[in-house]
Amino acid sequence: MYKRVVLKLSGEALAAGRGFGVDVTKIHEIAGEIAEVHKLGVEIAIVVGGGNFFRGVAEQAKHMDRVSADNMGMLATVINALAIQDALEKRGVFCRVMSAIEMNQVCEPYIRRRAVRHLEKGRIVIFAAGTGNPYFSTDTAASLRAMEIKADVLLKATKVDGIYDSDPVINKEAVKFDEITYMEILRLGLKVMDATAVSLCKDNNLPMIIFDMNQPGNIQRVICEEKIGSLVTA
Repeated sequence: MYKRVVLKLSGEALAAGRGFGVDVTKIHEIAGEIAEVHKLGVEIAIVVGGGNFFRGVAEQAKHMDRVSADNMGMLATVINALAIQDALEKRGVFCRVMSAIEMNQVCEPYIRRRAVRHLEKGRIVIFAAGTGNPYFSTDTAASLRAMEIKADVLLKATKVDGIYDSDPVINKEAVKFDEITYMEILRLGLKVMDATAVSLCKDNNLPMIIFDMNQPGNIQRVICEEKIGSLVTA
């Protein structure tokens, strides 16, 4: 079993198909799965996106200044982080939100050593506001935080059960990769995560697993090293 993991959740997953906002039922389902894994003694850090509210590179932001749009996207991730924190605490799990943008009234500022200490004390840590910088995605933030806290693996929860050579929703003949390298992802131009995040993981030998989070129990299965999803190695 992995000892310390970073779980990357998309904002869209929290909307549960509604497209916007937070679906209360879905967020409590996710929190329940995370709480069950936490009971096993796994140190869990979470990075959450903000696409269910605002995304700096989305159609809604096309006429906006990129820096302003990305700042709005980072604030959206804080909303999601607070929602996840609330759902986890209702299950009796101690949890801390740490933001890369300081907002002391609602959450802690991100300090690496403090984050590691929270994990060692058995608290779940939710990293919000991405990297705190525009032009960097939450995928890049997840890669960066995973390396900073020395996580064993980066787990990316998606709506598909792994990495395919083309979109499996559009192409029914798409081929799934059980294992693939970061270099192959870059060479084939696969849209798993942005190139910055892929390069960061590759350069620092951080393994990543892409898996389907819509299948109940998958978070526990992947942390217990069952062969599900797609494993990406350097």
